[in-house]
Amino acid sequence: MTWVLMALIGLVGGVVSGLFGVGGAIVIVPALVLLVKLPPHTASGTSLAALLLPVGLLGAMEYYRRGQVNIPYAIILAAGLFLGAFIGAHFAGGVSDVALKRAFGGLLLLVAGKLLLG
Repeated sequence: MTWVLMALIGLVGGVVSGLFGVGGAIVIVPALVLLVKLPPHTASGTSLAALLLPVGLLGAMEYYRRGQVNIPYAIILAAGLFLGAFIGAHFAGGVSDVALKRAFGGLLLLVAGKLLLG
């Protein structure tokens, strides 16, 4: 059952990522914490490891095929993401599971509010 659940979580995360251009982690991390009962730190690390290649490569290829990728911006963003992911992972090591879960929930609420209210 766990394998099926993991595949479904990955599928939904991939669809959301490809559809909205957001990291699948917005779906994957809460699903791993709530459904699979992984600690938030493990859910974040697992999500990063899973998203590393498939989402970025295949999703970007499809958008590129349609002429919807700004390559110079993508390169600059990738450099920031490369450094930022390291800094974020390092910082997360000093934060409790509860604080990490609350911070992620707060981020989701802020993003949702901004998108819904314009």
